[in-house]
Amino acid sequence: MKRVFYPLAMATLLGFFGILYYYQQEPARELDEQAASWFGGFGWLQAMSFIGEQWTIFAVSFLLLVFLWAFRQNYRGMLFVFLTVGAGNALNHLLQQWFARPMPGFPEEVASYGFPSNHAMVGLLYLFTLAYFLGERVGTKSLRLAIWLAAILLTLLTALSQVASGVQYLSDVLAGLFLGYTLFVLVAIWYEMRERQFRKRQYMRTVEREDVN
Repeated sequence: MKRVFYPLAMATLLGFFGILYYYQQEPARELDEQAASWFGGFGWLQAMSFIGEQWTIFAVSFLLLVFLWAFRQNYRGMLFVFLTVGAGNALNHLLQQWFARPMPGFPEEVASYGFPSNHAMVGLLYLFTLAYFLGERVGTKSLRLAIWLAAILLTLLTALSQVASGVQYLSDVLAGLFLGYTLFVLVAIWYEMRERQFRKRQYMRTVEREDVN
């Protein structure tokens, strides 16, 4: 991952805290209402919500784990998936319960919370994780770019589908995207550091064997 994405992760983390501070204030509420009117009624956009459903995330993540295990023997990569998708999903549910912001149209006693958006946050995490490993060893930069552009587009459609369906506010969605991206970059930094350490140890062992011979 290029270092330019590191400050962007810091910016999205600050953006999350900014939304957390302002989302209950009147300007943010007005923006949420405007976004609901902008995107509401687009049936094709509402249909995109299936991309962020739990069964879709589980199925794609499971197939990715099988791929990393059977074809790459990449156990750190499998842990990458657990940290982004599994831990990210758990963190999202904890935050939703912590902030307890009711979803649009749901009374507080129903206990259906949407801040930060699960579709936006975990949708980004599993789609970006999939793009990361699919693009890891592709032959051309253009194909890698196409994979990432597809992941970004699907992430945005998944997130906005919640606004179009009227089940989450735009601020819920933005908070989920910001926090999801920050978590993804943190896990990617850890993974790449561990990969460099592993390759360095392998190189040192090779040098030691050659010296002995």
